[in-house]
Amino acid sequence: MSGKQYLKNQLPVILINLVGMLALALFLIASDNNIQTVLFILAVWSFVLALCLLSFYFSRKKYLNKLLDMTEQLEERYLLPEIMQVPEQADEQVFYQIMKMAEKSMLERIGEVQGERKEYKEYIEQWVHEVKTPITAMKLLCENNRSPFSRDILAELENINQYTEQALYYARSEHTEKDYSVREINLCDVVYNAIADNKYLLRQSNMTITISDIENRVYTDEKWVRFILNQIIGNVIKYHAEQPILHFGATKTNDRIVLSISDNGIGIPESDLPRIFEKGFTGQNGRTGKNSTGIGLYLCKRLCDKLGIGLTAYSENKGTTISLSFQVNDFVIGVQG
Repeated sequence: MSGKQYLKNQLPVILINLVGMLALALFLIASDNNIQTVLFILAVWSFVLALCLLSFYFSRKKYLNKLLDMTEQLEERYLLPEIMQVPEQADEQVFYQIMKMAEKSMLERIGEVQGERKEYKEYIEQWVHEVKTPITAMKLLCENNRSPFSRDILAELENINQYTEQALYYARSEHTEKDYSVREINLCDVVYNAIADNKYLLRQSNMTITISDIENRVYTDEKWVRFILNQIIGNVIKYHAEQPILHFGATKTNDRIVLSISDNGIGIPESDLPRIFEKGFTGQNGRTGKNSTGIGLYLCKRLCDKLGIGLTAYSENKGTTISLSFQVNDFVIGVQG
């Protein structure tokens, strides 16, 4: 609350007091009081008025600043009435009741939205599980009737499976902690499983795969890391070169194990690189008929943050390297040793 605004709000009070002081002065002069007495009375009145205005200003400023501090510290600021003291002044009590009604309305609306989101999430999860049944059946049919046509169908089915998995993990990404299963896993196993998930697409794109030094063990959730690798491999396939190469390698530096996924594809423009993990960002490459949604890498970043995995991307001219950095749990290793 600024002093200028406060004086502006108190202008009617000041004007009433000035009129009262003028009327009193005229009355005292008409009653044959000397001018010194009149001036003394007016000076005392002015002093008391200024003292009252200053006292009220500082007390109100302190109270309002306290409210602002309380509001800034709250995550759900619509809950401010719950921690406020009931004001003593009648006009403030009216605003307090208005805030309480607004809070009640907000909580009811939040409850409705959360209920709708929960129903939608459950529907998406159920839909994904249901649609996986015909996808699996079609895979079995194609694998039992091998032909160039069936291999193309299997590649497209892998695409469909990736999109359904993406929808499922997007629905679950808000509350991943409810689906954690952190344990010791071998990076080699996860990488080979992710490659197997995309074998027909990799074969269709004539991808050459090289693997070196990934016999490392880390503590994380295997299912979520496998999904992250599937999204990265899907991007490699989508933006591959004429003679595509995909390389997996791992290095240990200090207290971290870094899994790198490198390709020789078209790369990522330098201007796009800082934004590739943003939701919905497709960049220059995504606008060239690749049907990019800008969701895959966003989900990877979100899940990595939840799992405590570092995620970085590097690209220069051609080729891209995506790195997953796993924290080494020295305490657990020491106990096992």
